[in-house]
Amino acid sequence: MSIMFLWLARKVLAFFAKRQARRWAAAFDQATHSPREVQQALWQRIVQRHRHTQFGQEHRFDAMRTLADFRRHLPIRCYEDFEPYMEQVKRGKLDVLLGDSRVLMFALTSGTTASRKFIPVTEQYLADYRRGWTIWGIHVYQAHPDALMRPILQLVSDWDEFRTEAGIPCGSVSGLTAHMQKRVIRWVYCMPSCTAKIRDIHAKYYVALRLSLPRPLGMIISANPSTIVNLARTLERHQEQLIRDLYDGTLWSGVEVPVTVREALRGKLRRDPRRARELDRLAERHGMLRPKDVWPTLTMLGNWTGGSVGAYLRLYPRYFGDTPVRDLGLLASEGRFSIPIEDHTASGILDITSHFFEFIPVAEIDSPQPTVLAAHEVAEGHDYFLILTTAYGLYRYNIYDVVRVTGFYHRTPMIAFLNKGSHFANITGEKLSAFQVSEAMRQALVDLDLALNNYTLAPCWDEERPYYGLFIEQNEPVSKAQLLRLAEVLDQRLRQANSEYDEKRKSRLERIRVLVVAENALAEWDRQRLRRSGGTPEQYKHPVLLPDFSFRDQVRVVAEWVPTVPSVA
Repeated sequence: MSIMFLWLARKVLAFFAKRQARRWAAAFDQATHSPREVQQALWQRIVQRHRHTQFGQEHRFDAMRTLADFRRHLPIRCYEDFEPYMEQVKRGKLDVLLGDSRVLMFALTSGTTASRKFIPVTEQYLADYRRGWTIWGIHVYQAHPDALMRPILQLVSDWDEFRTEAGIPCGSVSGLTAHMQKRVIRWVYCMPSCTAKIRDIHAKYYVALRLSLPRPLGMIISANPSTIVNLARTLERHQEQLIRDLYDGTLWSGVEVPVTVREALRGKLRRDPRRARELDRLAERHGMLRPKDVWPTLTMLGNWTGGSVGAYLRLYPRYFGDTPVRDLGLLASEGRFSIPIEDHTASGILDITSHFFEFIPVAEIDSPQPTVLAAHEVAEGHDYFLILTTAYGLYRYNIYDVVRVTGFYHRTPMIAFLNKGSHFANITGEKLSAFQVSEAMRQALVDLDLALNNYTLAPCWDEERPYYGLFIEQNEPVSKAQLLRLAEVLDQRLRQANSEYDEKRKSRLERIRVLVVAENALAEWDRQRLRRSGGTPEQYKHPVLLPDFSFRDQVRVVAEWVPTVPSVA
């Protein structure tokens, strides 16, 4: 294929892709004026499509005329309630749960909080997934036109890790979409789909840099900001080897890349002495290679910014300067739930065109008869558990995501992810949440002008007064005095954020202590947890709060420091 033909094909494809994207964005914008009607129509389509399935017959889908009927016949459920049906779908018996004739694959959940779950990816799932990404992208390019048609660095995981006994692939849906990209679009992405087969995360970072260093990047996209930070650290750590590879047209043998992937990449590993010399000069001038120097064309970073992952954003200026950050939205293996339309906020428009949503106030989640609200009934500033009814077999499904309604776009709520509902610690009634911990830590780090790579807050038992331990690796570039001060400020911030924690601190809880663990102990704990759950590194989120007294016994503590100045009561 000639260079001229490729150039023309890209221009034509960009024109038609942009026109389609604008149509979808306009239709979505129109829908946000009428969330009640849009959600009602979607609910009816879902019930009608699946009424003849075994699940639909057992729950009288054919008799459902109103939302009240739906709620009466179907209690709120967790994944375990669907698992017996899903096991049959995995064996090829689709009609027990789905009105579809084909399942493209099973998307596997990340394994952050439990064993992996199997989510069927149907044609409708894929269409909704792609449309959501397209609407997100059109808003990105409207705000950042310089990024249009510039190369994108995006890491994806394998969509075909293994297969069910019926031969259905299981893995990451992002890997499937990368695999299905048209040839003329693939040039935009630095990482070809074959790289999804690289299991070692450090090797994947290295390969991503090797393939993207020769190109003028416009965007870096990864759900977890820790991935983007680790890319930057890999660049700094292996800059000499990367420059050498670029000069020689090679791929370092020191990284664990499958032979088949190395062979597939061979044609992309061209010699580029000019770029190698340029990077060498940059490294000499700045003392290291940083993304903001290597890619002055970088227009935007796309990643989650809400919940516990937000603490990583404090590390961005060192590597990326003031490059804008756009949240990807509330996105999971179960689908996309929100579409952010502005930079530097986790808030996004509820995707009312893909799923039917219900909301339960956080305080009522354990009630036998909780208040259940539709999308048009929620209130700004309130926190809710998100309940999903999907087009692919999950009905009134509690995904255990806690969201805050941050406002409204036209008449449709905007939501921001706070935390997984299971991420609460409660030694003596304080009900401390992961969101409160991550937000308090973010504020404390700003207060003290510090940055941390990793941490976990976990309860520690003491017969007289238990306490929370702030677990920090000893290789963190922070002094003992700074860590002790950080524990004090974190404690103060938590007392301000949580009145129950403040009350219990006065009587039952000791102040936070610093527990220094061996170098890379938290990282090794994450690896062991991932190995047990079978999750993927790209999706995994290190827990900032673990409600587990045994955590201390799972990592090697080398020192324990107690602040000498009590926190203000």
